[in-house]
Amino acid sequence: MKNYYDILQLLKRFGTIIYTGDRSDDIELMEEELDELHGMNMIEKEDFIRAKLILREEKSRLKEK
Repeated sequence: MKNYYDILQLLKRFGTIIYTGDRSDDIELMEEELDELHGMNMIEKEDFIRAKLILREEKSRLKEK
């Protein structure tokens, strides 16, 4: 997993498609969905940590604009 798009594809495998039209809101929903998937042990810890890091970086990048 290397970028935002990869996280979307990961969530899509579980039937979750997130698009609100607002990237910041999308990130929040993606983080919540990742937390749920991790809590149910449906994704590996490494994928969870990497996805959260990518989303944190994306959120930081958006705030800089």
